[in-house]
Amino acid sequence: MIKFFLLSLTIFLYFLANFYVFNHLYTLLSGLSFPITGIFFLLVFFLPLSFILFLLLSKKLPIVPATFFYKVSTGWPIVLIYLVFLFIIYDGLHLLNRYVDFISENILKSKYNIVLILCLVVCICIYGYRNYLNKRRIHLKLSIHKKLTNPLKIIVISDLHLGYAIQKRELICWINKINNEQPDLVLIVGDIIDTNVIPLRYFELEKYLKKIKSRLGIYSCLGNHEYLSGVTDSIDFIKSAGINLLRDSSVLIDTGVYIVGRDDRTNGLRKPLSELIKDLDTSKPIIVLDHQPYHLEESELNQVDVQFSGHTHQGQVWPISLIANSIFEKSHGYLKKGNTHIYVSSGIGIWGGRFRIGTNSEYVVVDLFQD
Repeated sequence: MIKFFLLSLTIFLYFLANFYVFNHLYTLLSGLSFPITGIFFLLVFFLPLSFILFLLLSKKLPIVPATFFYKVSTGWPIVLIYLVFLFIIYDGLHLLNRYVDFISENILKSKYNIVLILCLVVCICIYGYRNYLNKRRIHLKLSIHKKLTNPLKIIVISDLHLGYAIQKRELICWINKINNEQPDLVLIVGDIIDTNVIPLRYFELEKYLKKIKSRLGIYSCLGNHEYLSGVTDSIDFIKSAGINLLRDSSVLIDTGVYIVGRDDRTNGLRKPLSELIKDLDTSKPIIVLDHQPYHLEESELNQVDVQFSGHTHQGQVWPISLIANSIFEKSHGYLKKGNTHIYVSSGIGIWGGRFRIGTNSEYVVVDLFQD
């Protein structure tokens, strides 16, 4: 019931925000000819409804138009956030001017102010896109008390969101960055797939994922988007890419380190961490992959040495990042609980519109060694 209420409230606020923005933009139309006004009213209906159209048509359309629908429909809400924010400031100045009278009303009512706001949003989006393309290299040195035969160099990535927006060219760049590190081990913490496997199969992305070079292999857990994409199809794709999927299971790699992959919490029947750990030799190092960083204390209680998570994207753009910070104990970065090291990645990829504003995309290079 609560989820239904929150969803309904979100939809209502979304369409209210669209009405608010387009009502302001309408002031630019006075004196313009029909073709321009026609395009405006087409956008009034198309942009707010574009994501619904994508969901209805994506599996029926060819890749190119489906990609167009996806990029527009997921990019628009981010653009909308900044338009709303700037128009609220603009209206606030109008209201303040009634009492303080600090500027001519004619200047405040000028159409050029609306144009200026549009230009500012364009600049913000250009910055956000360029910032998204700039992947940060996060270097962590983690020491553990348990016996480790040799130090390990581990690459951790999460939230690839391969699909209609992120395709072959970007993936190849990421793989080159990973291979240049010459890792012993590569760990992927869920959300390899974005909305469905159709574009991944179309571009044969599994062939490129197989080019990741790792001495001890590539291991992954499921994320919530693997469920959204159809969990059976997602699992088939991950396995075809040469990735070892750990779904509420564990493996002891050659160096005597356990890797435990939890099923995503989307699956309400996933096993508790204590059950996954109970039959393991806890004198050996244990690394847990858990896509969503909830109940981080469980790893500490179960003698886990390192946990890697993702999912949050650190909110992806400001001010959504503030919401992410309020929801999660740690929405991004390093945290230590007792002897347990925890790192929550903001993700190498992104969901929807490719903007990083106030956050960064990243890949994590971990040097794991014994005290």
